[in-house]
Amino acid sequence: MLFRKSASLSAVIYQLLITLFLFHSFSAFGDADFLEPERAFQFSARQIAPDKIEVTYLIADGYYMYRERFKFEAVGVKLGNPIFPKGMVHFDETFQKDVETFRKSLTVQIPVIAIDSSRSNWTLSSRGQGCSDQGLCYAPIDSKQDFDSAKFGIVAQPPPPGAGSDGGSQLKTSLQSGRLTIILPLFLLLGLGLAFTPCVLPMVPILSSIIVGEGAEVGRHRGFILSLSYSLGMAIVYTGLGVAAGLLGEGLAAALQNPWVLGAFGLLLVALSLSMFNVYHLQVPAGIQNRLAHVSGRQSAGKLLGVFVMGAVSALIVGPCVAAPLASALLYISQTRDVWIGGSALFAMAMGMSVPLILVGLSAGTLLPKAGRWMESIKQLFGVLMLGMALWLVSPVLPAWLHMLGWSVLLVGYGLFLIRHVGNFPKVVAAVLCLFGLIELVGLATGSRDVLAPLAHFSGQPPNNPVRFAKVKSIHELEVTLAQAKLQGKPVMLDFYADWCVSCKEMEKLTFTDARINAKLAAMILLQADVTANSNDDKALLKRFSLFGPPGMIFFDADSNESGRVIGFEKPEQFDQSLSKFIKI
Repeated sequence: MLFRKSASLSAVIYQLLITLFLFHSFSAFGDADFLEPERAFQFSARQIAPDKIEVTYLIADGYYMYRERFKFEAVGVKLGNPIFPKGMVHFDETFQKDVETFRKSLTVQIPVIAIDSSRSNWTLSSRGQGCSDQGLCYAPIDSKQDFDSAKFGIVAQPPPPGAGSDGGSQLKTSLQSGRLTIILPLFLLLGLGLAFTPCVLPMVPILSSIIVGEGAEVGRHRGFILSLSYSLGMAIVYTGLGVAAGLLGEGLAAALQNPWVLGAFGLLLVALSLSMFNVYHLQVPAGIQNRLAHVSGRQSAGKLLGVFVMGAVSALIVGPCVAAPLASALLYISQTRDVWIGGSALFAMAMGMSVPLILVGLSAGTLLPKAGRWMESIKQLFGVLMLGMALWLVSPVLPAWLHMLGWSVLLVGYGLFLIRHVGNFPKVVAAVLCLFGLIELVGLATGSRDVLAPLAHFSGQPPNNPVRFAKVKSIHELEVTLAQAKLQGKPVMLDFYADWCVSCKEMEKLTFTDARINAKLAAMILLQADVTANSNDDKALLKRFSLFGPPGMIFFDADSNESGRVIGFEKPEQFDQSLSKFIKI
């Protein structure tokens, strides 16, 4: 009986303690001045590009939000995987696990893929959940934002790759699918297309000189092994650089384009060309060669390693060329951190770019002479080609007059060298080379600074009628200029340019000077961001538009909203279509 009374008394005391605890807890909550959900977690969203929106939450002091509780949906478009910044990870007693949270502010970028062509307006639904440091957790908070995709040039069915920003959208779509059976063949084909650009074709004389340097014993099998080794070296380093650039979020190749690095590569090519003139014999040191031969049982192992290294060095030369496929792969890596998918795409593209190189190796047994005086002549030809490539490589950091003088000396010098050869054909080639070299020299002496048109100034008109751009050096300058353009009601084109960018110079010389393009550009405000120096402001401008390097043309409509973009070189006909698509003049 006494036991029952004691137990009953204990239960009463326990219930009293629980009641006092709950009263104290509710009193604490009652005393706390908790913000309303809309004030604690302020939602906003905007579209920053044709294929990207930005969702922002301003989080009040003393509050935080859980990453795993976010959910984004849309009616009218398809959303890609959201890209979150790195939050704070800690052990949560409530959930008994590590959780990632955000404080102060959170900005999420979400890829947009249009799928409904029957409507231009669409709605974003965002759900998030947060808590207070004082112990109160809010119910999930739903927010909505309406968008008008017509202002940003989003289309339901993107055209084939290469058609401005829409082609880039299709590449992103293929990457986001995660299906290597689609990604690898597509990027292999795109790499094959890039193989015939000025960024890749200069690799041919390097490999050809290596094959010719093998002497009389080179055949199809040996040529194929050499070219494959060279291509793998280029592809592996090219892929590694691309992955690093994507993870770092900025153009790694730009950092390599300074006078010291370019000068070093130029000197390397000059040194390699000297071996073609039998000044010395290029080979891996005997000690390394013997060790490799011992491991592999083949005396050619050292040579293959040297060829592989040359391919790796060549990748550093190819790297600065930024086209739509490369930009899409880099952007995918930077946003998703998926190195496997993005790296596979880059490797497939690099191998596609290597197809002409492999064909050079396969043809070695039939197209190149095997012995005799012709072999020496071929080696000397490739030596001159490598000197020309060295001059082309360092041209971005050379004064224009010195560039012209270099070509004049090279052409006249090789022409005089060929005159000594027996036969009419070498003498005709020599005369032509000397003539072109003298034209460069005359143009230089009379004030021309254009290697491609040294005598154009004699016509009385500026060579190529260059387009005039207003320079912008920072995001602030760009925003001020766009605000002024909006008041004038004029469309804007922002051109990203660098002195070391070959495709940028192609756009200047071949596309912007076209009469049709000139007429349309005259009705626009033309801005140019010169990112040659790769300064902090340059990096910020590139990052603002998710670019990894030039060339890139960003278009804005009369309301200063981005209406489209072109990444990489486009011929006049293709660029004219892009202008008509993105700008109403």
